[in-house]
Amino acid sequence: MTAAVFIAGTDTGIGKTHAACTLLHALRAAGHDVCGMKPVASGCTETPAGLRNDDALALQAAGGDAGLPYALVNPVALRDPLSPHLAAAHDGVAITLAPLREAFERLQATHHTVVVEGVGGWLVPLAPGLFASDIAKQWQLPVILVVGLRLGCLNHALLSARTIVADGCRLLGWIGNGIDPAMDAPGENLDTLRELLPAPCLGVLPHGVAPALAAGCLRAAVAALD
Repeated sequence: MTAAVFIAGTDTGIGKTHAACTLLHALRAAGHDVCGMKPVASGCTETPAGLRNDDALALQAAGGDAGLPYALVNPVALRDPLSPHLAAAHDGVAITLAPLREAFERLQATHHTVVVEGVGGWLVPLAPGLFASDIAKQWQLPVILVVGLRLGCLNHALLSARTIVADGCRLLGWIGNGIDPAMDAPGENLDTLRELLPAPCLGVLPHGVAPALAAGCLRAAVAALD
């Protein structure tokens, strides 16, 4: 049966793509036919083939399907590195869920598991009345929350988890991502997250380890998706 999961983050720049790519490698190692998807990406670069986003390209590569059309991986590519609703306005683009859903369903039709990475945090606006969270809500995807391990992560993680649950989504679990190697008391912070978050820890990713090498850290995440 086809599965899918939404990768949310406690903020921008906390390593959603790193965690999603690591999960893709872990799933592939477990025998899953997988692909990654970044429905909306801002901060794209103009190339001869069109606008391209580094995070979406990383997901495409981590999925191991070099022939997968980029437009399915990243249906909405926006130039400016801004909140999507602002970047879309600058590009004269109106973001709606229908074309994103069409691309998602095409990926589902050819892959066992689709790892869908959000943009920014849970409540980043995409368009008037439309938020990043609506992708997970309307597609009824279980959510894995990536917690960037740095000062302030406890508040960000707890607020994000509370909102995800309040929005009616299933919080499958969370992944700690070591983005600050100089973080004070990382073990104690992880213990606090394990105690207070309303879902299990599905793995902790060390700082500076490539996704392919860190895949073993996410065995619990793979088990949660089996």
